Amino acid sequence: MEGSPFPALAPAVKHVAPFLAAVLIGGAGVGYAVHEHHAAANLAAENQQVTAQLSATNSQLNALTAKVNDLMSSETKPSPEVAATPVAARAVHRRAASHRANAQDLRFKKIESQLDAQGKEIDATRSDLASARTELSGSIARTHGELVVLEKKGERNYFEFDIVKQKEFKHEGPVSVRLKKANVKQGYADLLLVVDDRDLTQKHVNLYQPVMFYEPGSPQPVEVVINDISKDHIHGYVSAPKYAPSELQAMADSVNSAAPGNNAGGAQGTDDGIVGNPQPAPRQKLTVPAEDPVQP
Repeated sequence: MEGSPFPALAPAVKHVAPFLAAVLIGGAGVGYAVHEHHAAANLAAENQQVTAQLSATNSQLNALTAKVNDLMSSETKPSPEVAATPVAARAVHRRAASHRANAQDLRFKKIESQLDAQGKEIDATRSDLASARTELSGSIARTHGELVVLEKKGERNYFEFDIVKQKEFKHEGPVSVRLKKANVKQGYADLLLVVDDRDLTQKHVNLYQPVMFYEPGSPQPVEVVINDISKDHIHGYVSAPKYAPSELQAMADSVNSAAPGNNAGGAQGTDDGIVGNPQPAPRQKLTVPAEDPVQP
């Protein structure tokens, strides 16, 4: 190599190059070992922290489990007072509770009997009121024969009627009556009445239940009584006082103004003259009218 500027260095470089390569490889291995050591140290520290946290959590769970067990054991065990109560004392408590229950039953039965007695008194009062009402207003005729008997007493005037369901009113005595509805099964009727030019509605008028109202100046009521109900048809009567107050006053004035010396027969004749009504013919039972087409 006569042309090379460093002819003496070529063999030395050949010997040093492997050494340098070995040094570089060893340095790299040492650096990698140091890096792995630090990573292992960090993992160990993290493992220790996780283990400590798990230990703390386990200790808390154990404490909670112990508290729950204590609570359950305290609930299942009887209280010291109950456990310490003698058998005799418990028997006394049972007898006292039974006595209180019996006392409450007695009070309940007493109240129940009082309510029953009051209910009977109310029923009796209602019956008395119904009787008094019947006595004041006159008897109720349930049949045509009973109506004839009442008419013979001469105390009231009676107007028997048969009314079918229609739009027109039927005039009976001092009342005009119209049938709006007849319920055969339940035994009641809905009526429309005209009394002294006033329209009145009477719903659910039961069989034999008198509908009562008073005319101006009359102390006795006018009654409308239904004693038979059939399909779209009712049978009954209107009962009114026989004499108006003005007629009674006129009769009294006539008696007071009669000449002295008139005997009882003369007075009776005067009364008959004032009334001026012949004896009515015997009442005949009305026949049920033929069914007309029911108008809406």
